[in-house]
Amino acid sequence: MNASDVRGAARKVRDNPATGFLARLGYAASGVLHILLGIIAARIAWFRTGGSADQSGAFATLRNEPLGAVALAVLTLGFAGLAVWQVSTAVGAARGAGDRLKAAGKAVVYGALTWTGARFLLGRPSSSRGQSEDFTAKLMAEPGGRIAVGAVGVVVLVIALFHVYKGWSGRFRRDLARDPGRFVTAAGHVGYVAKGVALGVLGALFVTAATQDRPTRAGGLDAALRTLGQQPFGSVLLTVVAVGLVAYGVYCFGRARSTDT
Repeated sequence: MNASDVRGAARKVRDNPATGFLARLGYAASGVLHILLGIIAARIAWFRTGGSADQSGAFATLRNEPLGAVALAVLTLGFAGLAVWQVSTAVGAARGAGDRLKAAGKAVVYGALTWTGARFLLGRPSSSRGQSEDFTAKLMAEPGGRIAVGAVGVVVLVIALFHVYKGWSGRFRRDLARDPGRFVTAAGHVGYVAKGVALGVLGALFVTAATQDRPTRAGGLDAALRTLGQQPFGSVLLTVVAVGLVAYGVYCFGRARSTDT
């Protein structure tokens, strides 16, 4: 099988109606995840409770609800479908190296969410913060590890800035096949900027971990949001980000409905 055959097979997978349905389910699952993250962040801001403000915390919150295992299974299936769709896009449909790299990166993200969801379903939950710290510690133990961790932080900061730009400029509308309406569009503006802020703090923590040689500084999204909450007027800042995360979740639902995947 040559490269052309591989691309053709990938396009067939991508264009399959079942794959498209699962991809839309994945976008809806992302909406649920971000809304849960926003709720947890708001609880931390005002009540100093709410569990871990990251993917693991959101999965744990959902798992403990009535019919939570069923809901978690549906979300995990959606993330798996979206990961497959992104892989098939990267291999068979993306135009240019930049688009292929972007699709491949998203496939990794959704694949990781699938893995995390599956572990919760099997009764073997994991901690996103612990995984981030372990990854950072192992990387920093290697030759040139601190430089690598710092580079990860810089990459995350660049992604954060792009999210802010995408939300502020409305560029996210290019991802949609049709107009989602004013409400979803407004949610996209707010949601992308807020997610960019959260990612910016996360990137800064990786850079700090590298410069101070302290892996525990890179604690993942939960550490980033809690760091934001510890700043002057932190409760207000964290509340704004929490509202933004919920808005991003609303946008994800709109994307599930307003995209041809």
